[in-house]
Amino acid sequence: MNQLRRNIPNLVTCVNLTAGCVAIILASRASELIDGLQAWRWACIAIGVAAVADFLDGFMARLLHAYSPVGKELDSLSDLVSFGVAPAMLILHLLHTSDASWTAWTALLIPVLGAIRLARFNVDTRQTSSFIGLPIPANAIFWIGYVAMASAGYPAMLTPAVAIPAIVLESLLMVLPINLFSLKFKNYRIRGNEPRWLLIFGSAALVCFLGVPGLVWVIVLYLLLSACFHKA
Repeated sequence: MNQLRRNIPNLVTCVNLTAGCVAIILASRASELIDGLQAWRWACIAIGVAAVADFLDGFMARLLHAYSPVGKELDSLSDLVSFGVAPAMLILHLLHTSDASWTAWTALLIPVLGAIRLARFNVDTRQTSSFIGLPIPANAIFWIGYVAMASAGYPAMLTPAVAIPAIVLESLLMVLPINLFSLKFKNYRIRGNEPRWLLIFGSAALVCFLGVPGLVWVIVLYLLLSACFHKA
């Protein structure tokens, strides 16, 4: 029973990994209709499932006191697939359908710098209660919002003039030495958790009024709040 309990978080992490693999497969089918929905939209949903599993595996590990070095490494490997490779394939295949398909190859920068971000995180003891560089799940959230915004009446976002700077900037944010707060609550009081509560309520408002494209502005809000509440 103890062995089973220790492996429950790892099983949830495997759901994250599986969803990421499914997202990659679906992204390769781009705008093909599957059960009435474009394949890239299903890919976004699969990445969303991976994000939920990524949250739950950490929650289960804390709840069951089931931490392990293997779990930590498995989590990072799964995150690279689900939040690095999957969104990159999503962007790559959508850009391949545009007039300047060569732009698509710049999307490979996302998993490369995402891998560097995760490798640094695993050996950096400073990132226990905050982050240095944009977390890779936040990167995936941004790209889900980005492709949703492009399909919602902003096709220019899939042109080289917009897509290349967005890919380069978003990828660099994962490895630049910028300080960002963690969403982990030590307690649920307002005092001391102001940026977390502001992000939660602000994100809800953005998604409520803007829909899935609002996820782009959620990440922008996260960066702004981190800059405002950063302690020098």
